[in-house]
Amino acid sequence: MKILANRTSFFASVAALALGLIANAAGTSPKFDASGQEQQDWPAYGGTPENNHYSGLAQINRNNVRRLAVAWSFDTQEEGGLQTSPIIVDGKLYGITPTQKVFALDAGTGKLVWKFDSGIRGTQPNRGLAYWSDGKDKRILVGVMHFLYALDAATGKPISTFANEGHIDLRENLGREPASAQSIDLTSPPVIYRDLLIVGGRNPETLPAPPGDIRAYDVRTGKLRWSFHTIPHPGEFGYDTWPKDAWKTSGAANNWAGMALDPRRGIVYVPTGSAAFDFYGADRLGDDLFANCLIALNAQTGERIWHFQGVHHDLWDRDFPSPPALLTVKRDGKEIAAVAQTTKQGFVYLFDRANGNPLFPVESRKYPPSTVPGEVAASEQPLPLRPAPFARQLLTTDLLTARTLEAHQWALEESKKFRSEGQFIPFSVGKGTVIFPGFDGGAEWGGPAVDPETATIYINSNEMAWTGALAPNTGENSPRGIYMSQCSVCHGEKMAGSPPAMPSLIEVGHRLTPTQIAAAIKSGKGRMPGFPNLTEDQLSALIDFLMGGESKELAGSTPPPASMKFRFTGYHKFLDPEGYPAVAPPWGTLNAINLNTGEYVWKIPLGEYPELASKGRKNTGSENYGGPIVTAGGLLFIGATNFDKKFRAFDKSTGELLWEVTIPFSGNATPATYEVNGRQFIVIAAGGGKDPKSPSGGVYVAFALPQESTNTISSPEMKH
Repeated sequence: MKILANRTSFFASVAALALGLIANAAGTSPKFDASGQEQQDWPAYGGTPENNHYSGLAQINRNNVRRLAVAWSFDTQEEGGLQTSPIIVDGKLYGITPTQKVFALDAGTGKLVWKFDSGIRGTQPNRGLAYWSDGKDKRILVGVMHFLYALDAATGKPISTFANEGHIDLRENLGREPASAQSIDLTSPPVIYRDLLIVGGRNPETLPAPPGDIRAYDVRTGKLRWSFHTIPHPGEFGYDTWPKDAWKTSGAANNWAGMALDPRRGIVYVPTGSAAFDFYGADRLGDDLFANCLIALNAQTGERIWHFQGVHHDLWDRDFPSPPALLTVKRDGKEIAAVAQTTKQGFVYLFDRANGNPLFPVESRKYPPSTVPGEVAASEQPLPLRPAPFARQLLTTDLLTARTLEAHQWALEESKKFRSEGQFIPFSVGKGTVIFPGFDGGAEWGGPAVDPETATIYINSNEMAWTGALAPNTGENSPRGIYMSQCSVCHGEKMAGSPPAMPSLIEVGHRLTPTQIAAAIKSGKGRMPGFPNLTEDQLSALIDFLMGGESKELAGSTPPPASMKFRFTGYHKFLDPEGYPAVAPPWGTLNAINLNTGEYVWKIPLGEYPELASKGRKNTGSENYGGPIVTAGGLLFIGATNFDKKFRAFDKSTGELLWEVTIPFSGNATPATYEVNGRQFIVIAAGGGKDPKSPSGGVYVAFALPQESTNTISSPEMKH
């Protein structure tokens, strides 16, 4: 801490030098104009290391945004959907295709400069890239499944002196062997601090799962420099919040959502998810630090500075789902460097960035115990008293859908089957419990935007109800037992899933070959992680079960490694018989909250269903994934909505819709903005993939104001 304090003092006293050191710490070379405005690039995931989704560009503003038109589009010619927010550095845009090929474009024209194909077909979400430079050496750091590549930014070729011929295998150095049996994928990009790249990873929700260590590697050599154990080892802080030796067998508590960095203080802020298994924790009794935490780490050494645990002994999959955002707020006339963390429950936590002190009161509330044998739920959970939640907290009969009389009556009868008592009610055996907002939020991985001019945070939120329950886990030696322990958590005990994110496996053998099913199980696909831990016998038995050969038993095999007394019966969206949310609108919202006061500035529905809108039911809101950005031009840009394929611009002060356009596929990604040759662009990755009624693809679309000069850039038609 003394080192940090001295560093802070040094930066405060030598402001000009600080700007240069900040640039080096972030791994980029930002440009500042005479007035000190931010760079014209978008060189990091979230725009800046602080992950505030803010740009100081103002060429596009409230007065002219209605004139925006397509400047260029780049079609990856792939299906599968996109969640990538590209980065833009020195006139080049770097992005990722649906199958995780990496490319560079001329950011002014959309013309392809290079493309890198690792030979691995990516099947996981991949939300961004990182950039590092020391002035001469310029690198793109990007995940492809469980590998992390260092590419030459000029050519796209792997840098042979980095790790193993240009890539790190993230399955290694986790303390679990064999490494090849571990499942970890990089769905969010590294954070760059000086000569370090800092990563988390996506781990399975079921056991066995590797631990969610936070790791830093040398950006030049790829050598491991430090690890922070989110499941503490003996002698480490938090070890006593787990059973003895849990670090050897427990898994996850991982950072899959991304991080934020304070380059000046040298602190990286790491939100973590739940420990595996998500919904039954008899093998991990205790608070389970550092699962469900916001952790402030010394970026140079990995040492813990402070932490806050948002859910003790999580039984509801209440990950911190988005990167935190750094900002400055005012308290009693003083400015305080703060960090804001959004949650699936619809909360905003705000802390002093240096010491973790809450800047709005946090109250510990008591909750009922678990009735499930072997489980011990935490007796208390911490809730912020301000701001008020940005999503509804309790599903009552007056919040059921009234879309039609029939839908309402169905929802009323169906709701009688569930237990609905609000947040942190432990699951029961045999009776469903309502999770509202649902397992996908509230807030999600897109993260919030912050306006530094006003300390306003902008959060897009889902307002869907889901249900879940526990059931006895029997027949571990059977193919069905393997399915129940490894697959039913997402696809359900009846294999119906919750499409499109969790597809039905009913008659999957009619759609896929055994080889295709095996590949998906081994490597994962979409939201599903890989299961390399399964033996060949177990894999064969599981494939037979999925193909319809349920009666075949595992002759002479051992039980699946994740056998537990109880299993989760599956994620179930509370949808009416026609597939619409069985709760009253809004089904998705966009929220603006002043973090100086904790008061809402505005709140509006976000998104709609085109078929309902055509019948007059507009502004219902809808599920939405991917975050907003905010600009000095007074605008907030966001795609995100699942069904209407709209990209929108709002007045950041009022929430008034100023511009919208239909793009080729839903823009379930966070946009970016940048300036090239004096012209400001807004770009979004449009890939869809979350609406089962619509196709998916992978198109990057850039918008700009029409040029008035003779060298106007053409606006080609967007390709599907």
